[in-house]
Order: sequence, then structure tokens, then C-alpha cells
Amino acid sequence: MSDAASERQPGLLMVVSAPSGAGKTSICKEILRRFPNIRFSVSYTTRPPRPGEMIGKDYDFISAEEFRERIDRGEFVEWVENYGQLYGTSKKTMDVFLSQGYDLILDIEPRGAKTIREHYPRGVFIFILPPSLSELESRLSFRGESAAIMERRLRSSLDEIREALWYDYIIFNEKLEEAVDRFRAVYIAERSRRDRFMERIEAFFQDKLS
Repeated sequence: MSDAASERQPGLLMVVSAPSGAGKTSICKEILRRFPNIRFSVSYTTRPPRPGEMIGKDYDFISAEEFRERIDRGEFVEWVENYGQLYGTSKKTMDVFLSQGYDLILDIEPRGAKTIREHYPRGVFIFILPPSLSELESRLSFRGESAAIMERRLRSSLDEIREALWYDYIIFNEKLEEAVDRFRAVYIAERSRRDRFMERIEAFFQDKLS
């Protein structure tokens, strides 16, 4: 078995969740920049694109009708409805990346993450938190949304934060650089777990004894 083949199989799935305003997107973008072998699983959504978002990079934007048809065909490994819009993760997209040996980041909220864990129990589940609730509220206030929307987002964030206790890793995002370093440490450690190298270890000893 070649080194390249053993290193590229299987791909590592990292599921990342965070309340709105925790800085999850910034952390994930920096990790993707640093590690070329990591891919980002683009989710489907029925909400319209926000300024600066790109189709196929941030989300795959589709109609509610098409989304429902994909549900009926069983294409989503998980899907949820948030604020009247639908969000779903393509099982085919995930499996293609992982089967090709690419490591994969999936940005998803806790309800979907629990479903993912049922199907991919070897995945690594990471929850990103702001330094404090007051800091989270401050970050949300800078979005310029109405008080009612901000209050709704804050309540939703609190519900999500309560789910953090079942995740494998917690990263507090007080300083972006430090948070990225912690994510990097998790990735390198998980990539080095013994059970990911059993075939290579066996090949090593077979070569030694031959």
C-alpha cells in the first residue's frame, strides 16, 4: 500500500456548529485556506442569497418546490426549517468527498448535527462559542437588524448553546487567531488517531517481516 493511498483514505468528517455571531464562518474559511485537502460541504437552501454570497460556494440556492422533491427522493442526509426557510445536506456530496479521501467540513446547526452523527458516528463534532453571552449579544447588534429579529436570534442562540455539551470539542472564539489554532490542533490530532492508520500499521509490519 502506498503512503499516498493510506493517507487519503478514509476522509475525515468534521461537523461544526455555533450560534449566530460566534465567528464560525471566519474560522472555517481560515482552516480551508490553510489545509488544501479539506473541502467544504455546500448545503442546499430555499432562502435568497445575501449580498456577497455565491451559488455553489456558500449555498446551493434552490426553490422550495425543488427542495421538497429532493426530500421525497431521499437525497438529504438531514434537513431542517429555520425562520421559514429550508436547509439540507446532500448525502451524495458528502460521500463523494469522503470516498475520494478528502477531509470535509460541514457547517450545520445542532439538530442537523445530531442526525449526521447517527449516520456518521466516526465524525468529529466541534462547537464554537463566543467568549460570553454579553459578547454574543454585542456581535448580533452590529448586524443592524430590528430589535425583534435580534431577540429571536438571541433566543435561538441560547437554545443552540445548550446543545454544546454533547459535542466532542468546544472552541471559544475570543481571538480569531487563537480559535483557528485550536481548530487546527483538533484537526491534526484527529487525523493522527490510531484507528485511522490500522491498514498502514498492518502493512508496515508485513513489510518488516517479509
